[in-house]
Amino acid sequence: MFILAISSGRGFVETRLKTILGSGIDGFMIREKQLETAPLLDFTRRVQDLAPTMELWVNGRLDVALAAGCGLHAPEAYPEVPPGAVLLSRPIHSEGQIQPRIGCRQLLLGPIFTVPGKGAPWGVEGLHQALEGIPPGPRVLALGGISPANSMSLRHPRLDGIALIRALMEAPDPARVVEALRQSWD
Repeated sequence: MFILAISSGRGFVETRLKTILGSGIDGFMIREKQLETAPLLDFTRRVQDLAPTMELWVNGRLDVALAAGCGLHAPEAYPEVPPGAVLLSRPIHSEGQIQPRIGCRQLLLGPIFTVPGKGAPWGVEGLHQALEGIPPGPRVLALGGISPANSMSLRHPRLDGIALIRALMEAPDPARVVEALRQSWD
């Protein structure tokens, strides 16, 4: 199971950042839209210094992803990125988006469960139906309202893992959340 932590967009205190990066996650996505280019690049490089072997993604900023040598998560309305320019991650909010995005390194399907302001959830059955149509290739992660209590229901041969925002960012002990998630998939 691959676990991707996504920052909440509210910045980080250094100790909290270290706690999240050391919690047992496999990847980290920086989603700090409020940061200008230089501070975002500085933050990205700080994450690389703290977790040099961790897979890293920057949300919505090709310039920063290229400068830092990490992956780009291109949000919904993001312009097309030239093939091979950078490792690419894309969101999937409907089954019609799957086929055009098959060439990406990573796909984030969501929301799976109800999340305020994120539209109608796929639900477990909708997720499983969509997964049946995704050929091998991109890593596929479920996102949206996932917790240790409901993650077991998501298991499917084509699902590689989960992406989390609040379940990790707001947890008093992120390492405990990661451990519980991994146990739920064993």
